Amino acid sequence: MGFTFAETMAGTIEWDDAPGIQHPFRFEVTAQADSTRQHFKDGKATLRGTITAPPRANAVATEGTITIRPLDQKIIRYELAFVGDDGQHYELVGQKDIRWKHPLRSMSYLPCEILDDDHRRVATCKTTFDTRNDLWSFIRSFRPIR
Repeated sequence: MGFTFAETMAGTIEWDDAPGIQHPFRFEVTAQADSTRQHFKDGKATLRGTITAPPRANAVATEGTITIRPLDQKIIRYELAFVGDDGQHYELVGQKDIRWKHPLRSMSYLPCEILDDDHRRVATCKTTFDTRNDLWSFIRSFRPIR
């Protein structure tokens, strides 16, 4: 038995070749772990969804992994690959560093980098989970799967 849930993170993106210009940024993903036992061993689940990173990607397909280790490693790490509207391959890499003195802030803020095919940083993102508007739908999205 495993589980699934949906999450949306939104904020801004700033491309390194256009410093000072921020664009709205967003990704909407569904996480799935086919085996709860395996998930508790490695903390990993598969992510699939869409990512919007203007002007290079407008609601393009993305997939990758999330590593959820809030107790032992105090992290939630996201790795998402996508192909932009410009035909280039990119990878979003970001990590929530859990601070138990500030659990809401540390679990809802995700700084990210966008890497190119050569693993060079080409953009930075600052994203948040909107606890006020999305928390209830996030909680309701958790489902067991067989």
